[in-house]
Amino acid sequence: MQVESPKLVAALAELKIEHRPGERLADWTSLGVGGRTDILVIHEPRHLPELVHLLDAEGLPRRFLGGGSNLLVREGELPWVLLHLSTKETQPEFEGRRVKVAAAADLGRTVTECARRNLGGVEGLIGVPGSVGGALRMNAGAYGIEISQFVKTVTLYRAASRSIETVPAAAIGFHYRHTSFAADDIMISAGLELPERPYEEIRAAIKVCNEKRRASQPLNEKSAGCIFKNPPGASAGKMIDELGLKGHRLGGAVVSERHANFFVNRFQATADDLLGLIDFVRQRIRQAFGYELEEEVIVWT
Repeated sequence: MQVESPKLVAALAELKIEHRPGERLADWTSLGVGGRTDILVIHEPRHLPELVHLLDAEGLPRRFLGGGSNLLVREGELPWVLLHLSTKETQPEFEGRRVKVAAAADLGRTVTECARRNLGGVEGLIGVPGSVGGALRMNAGAYGIEISQFVKTVTLYRAASRSIETVPAAAIGFHYRHTSFAADDIMISAGLELPERPYEEIRAAIKVCNEKRRASQPLNEKSAGCIFKNPPGASAGKMIDELGLKGHRLGGAVVSERHANFFVNRFQATADDLLGLIDFVRQRIRQAFGYELEEEVIVWT
């Protein structure tokens, strides 16, 4: 999808929105696959309502692109313009145990910055790839904690009201790898409250989490993290492993030998390779265990 109207291009510039035409989504996602479209980089989120109004007036469909670490995108010319929050000037703001964090901020760097202020609790999220906004949307968690435990408020562009709102955590439905945010809501920032802990204690916990990830995840390959959510009372990775599917290949996509719930782009995989591998594994799990696996990765087709 292309932004072609000179009037719209001029209006975007006035709103300090950077127009990047014909971008390859393969360059914006951790899986390294995806077609082309125009990306609008938003430097001042307060302009989101105006931007949406402009795109609607031109009849341009849109989607929001976050950090791209949990996303599988189809090939070819994409039928949407993508909105993306700039990652510049995303330093957290501290006030006692309260932290205001930009949604575009890197999650791991945010954990580290909080640790330097003797604020912990979120050490388990240190190796979760992607942005704070992505973590909020999917209620990211690891090693027994979820980000929702520390959220006090979320500021977002609410698609239903076409306005920017700040909502308390109590008004948000946080569930396992899912929240009540609408698909076209856009996270802007979050207010967190973290427990105080000595820096050395936090650093030691971070080291343990990093060592566990290095030992169990294919960190040096292109992936989107876990492909499937764990069904209640079961482990998707364990079931895939029990079926002997580690190393199974379809085109350029491979079930990781290190972690069976990670599918990696090892041999210049296409989106169709990865989607085919997902369908194949889901069918095998259904036949063997009776579970209908739900994707944790977000798929745009």
